[in-house]
Amino acid sequence: MAVAGGGTTGARYRRLAADLREAIATGAYGSDGRLPSEEKLAQQYGVSRGTVRQALAVLRANGLVTSRRGTRRVVLGTARTQSFFELLSFTRWARSLGEEPGSRTIDIERRPAEPLECAQLSLAPGSHIYRVLRLRTLSRVPIMIERTLYPERIGALIKRLDPHAISHTDPLAEEGVVFADTEHTIDLVYADADDARLLGCAPDAPLMRERRRATDQAGRPLMWSDDRFLPGTIAFTVHNSVATTALSRRRG
Repeated sequence: MAVAGGGTTGARYRRLAADLREAIATGAYGSDGRLPSEEKLAQQYGVSRGTVRQALAVLRANGLVTSRRGTRRVVLGTARTQSFFELLSFTRWARSLGEEPGSRTIDIERRPAEPLECAQLSLAPGSHIYRVLRLRTLSRVPIMIERTLYPERIGALIKRLDPHAISHTDPLAEEGVVFADTEHTIDLVYADADDARLLGCAPDAPLMRERRRATDQAGRPLMWSDDRFLPGTIAFTVHNSVATTALSRRRG
């Protein structure tokens, strides 16, 4: 428990939302449990009831608590589920849930690739790449930061798109770029300064990270991405069997 202290009202409600989101994600209130009343939360965190209401509105938009005012909010405990092995864009996934996907390109730069980036994208040393930083939203609420690296030929196509283009996958498909296979790696990281600023979470708050490496039909890498989600906003479902599985487990 923290929050009380300096900073703008906006910063306080975002910190409170981040603290409550983490408590929900770790099971502090249980599934179908009830949050304390607005009054008790205000006292507990040393903020106004207006700040509490703004923080609860963020949780409601994330689908983490009920929207009924005047009563203690019920924890829904059901993060949005995304199939682990389906290659679906964020935009298509969001729309399949009836959500409004959003996107804003924060930065795009062309630069020489570092050795690890060359290895991941199968590029010769000294090759140039495009790095794209994007904020993704569900129903106008920030939930994820994308840091995507593209080979130069793909990145040049991305650079021509509108900074607020909802989807990059569909325009690339129209250019004949086909994402045929993707490898996903899921782990936990802590929010850096950009994450905290854009997602409205506390610095060093835990975030779920999905690293994606996509290739075309010939196995040529098309992108390598580092996606960071706020806790409780997404879940991955894995299906495996005795006959076959593509899932592996290793140390971080």
